[in-house]
Amino acid sequence: MAGAHRRRLSDEGFELVAEQFKVFAEPMRLKLVYALMDGEKKVSELVEETGGLQANVSKHLGVLLDAGVVRRRKQGTSSYYRIADEKVYELCDLMCGSVESRLSGRLEGLALS
Repeated sequence: MAGAHRRRLSDEGFELVAEQFKVFAEPMRLKLVYALMDGEKKVSELVEETGGLQANVSKHLGVLLDAGVVRRRKQGTSSYYRIADEKVYELCDLMCGSVESRLSGRLEGLALS
């Protein structure tokens, strides 16, 4: 991406960006974000879809909520979560595409051996 426009960040800015990336550095949180890309879901649906335990899913949803990645809506005794910032979709597409390309290259290398 030579020549791409880059924002100038202060040291504090870099710290904030690093903190945001730490939020995505946990596989369960990535699973939750991926599950929410289909739309708003109840905690019980997220537990079922991710295969996580209720307490663990709730803990990670709290981290995502505190980081501003997801929003929560309460209805009766149920909590519903959704992606808060549409940029998360772009980030996931970029990273998943990058991983897919690398894995594809590895598979091609194995096939040629």
